[in-house]
Amino acid sequence: MSILPVNKFDPNKAENHEDIEKQFAVVAVKHAQIYWGLLEKINPRLIRLTQIDDEIFADFQSQFPELFYNTETLAVIDEDNMKNARNKARWRNFIQAYQQKVQDYNFGSLLRTNSRGEYGEENTIFVTRMQFLAVEIARNRLGLNDEAHANAKAEK
Repeated sequence: MSILPVNKFDPNKAENHEDIEKQFAVVAVKHAQIYWGLLEKINPRLIRLTQIDDEIFADFQSQFPELFYNTETLAVIDEDNMKNARNKARWRNFIQAYQQKVQDYNFGSLLRTNSRGEYGEENTIFVTRMQFLAVEIARNRLGLNDEAHANAKAEK
């Protein structure tokens, strides 16, 4: 395998390697399990996911104001809208701002599409860590994870 200089690398043409994808998937699932455990045990409004939650929340509101006009758009994520060409570019800019601030900022994470439910095949999409953080910080602060917390707590 030859290594291309960074400026010649096109991520849209990159090949996926099954072993690497499996390793990413294992870490993403562990991360989801840990986060769900937090939601079970702690009032989501009290959860801090990073030391810069305030900054991420303010930046997210500023760059994606349409998601805050009606909080249902944050409660139930439309994957097609999130990943369309226009929003991909917007997310890329948002994510890159955290390259030096958040460890594993662009690492793959699992995001529940509906904040009222738990992780599962029909309620989970693959996103970057920064997308996960932005959405979940907002959901926690706006009370959109309260129902999942109550349900998880009742099941225990």
